[in-house]
Amino acid sequence: MYIDRKWIFLIIGISLLFGLSGMIRSGEIISLLLTLPGLLIAITFHEFAHAFAADKLGDDTPRRQNRLNLNPLSHLDPIGSILLLFAGFGWGKPVEINPRNFDKKVSMQNGEAIVAAAGPAMNMILAVIFTIIYICVLKFATLWVATSTIGNIIAIILKTTVYTNIGLGVFNLLPFPPLDGSKIFINFMPYNVRRWFIEKQQIFYIIFVFIWFTGISSYIISPVIATITNGLFGIISNIFSFFI
Repeated sequence: MYIDRKWIFLIIGISLLFGLSGMIRSGEIISLLLTLPGLLIAITFHEFAHAFAADKLGDDTPRRQNRLNLNPLSHLDPIGSILLLFAGFGWGKPVEINPRNFDKKVSMQNGEAIVAAAGPAMNMILAVIFTIIYICVLKFATLWVATSTIGNIIAIILKTTVYTNIGLGVFNLLPFPPLDGSKIFINFMPYNVRRWFIEKQQIFYIIFVFIWFTGISSYIISPVIATITNGLFGIISNIFSFFI
């Protein structure tokens, strides 16, 4: 039985929209708007990292498809963006690659794993960068943040950008197709296991939908996101406290 993943994503997206329509009506639209900058940054840089890694490995497919840029319109996927906006994890428009174009010094399997890992890695790098900026703002502009509406908004956007990048990075490391995690881990599997995994991808799509609708994904992802975020804020804050 063949199930087009686009239909799966569409079902998830529509269900999520219906479930969150009450949230929008209740006046939380402002919070969603404050999430938009972080959303655009997270998705754009995530997909650009995939394209950049593939290009550096010798595949010009992303370059020919105009994916080697930081224009959000080149990288946004409607359903994935909606999920990331409302749920804290999602995906961008997939970057197409042709592993046969990779340099001969890099095997196709290793190349695919590197390209897949580049997206989540970029999100974690951005999370660190924006955490540093956020802590700097809190430490050096405390009064401005506390008394100024603009200062408070900027602080919220910075913090939300950290959460969004960590959420996107962690979610995409789940080992279910078409997420990056499946493309990373599959290349470290024995040949027979890898072949079976590829042949049974549709089953894993169904599993992906199941864990989403049952809420299992939240139990898996949310604690990881919270741990990474709290740990990152704690480490950066301690570093600043030590030197300042």
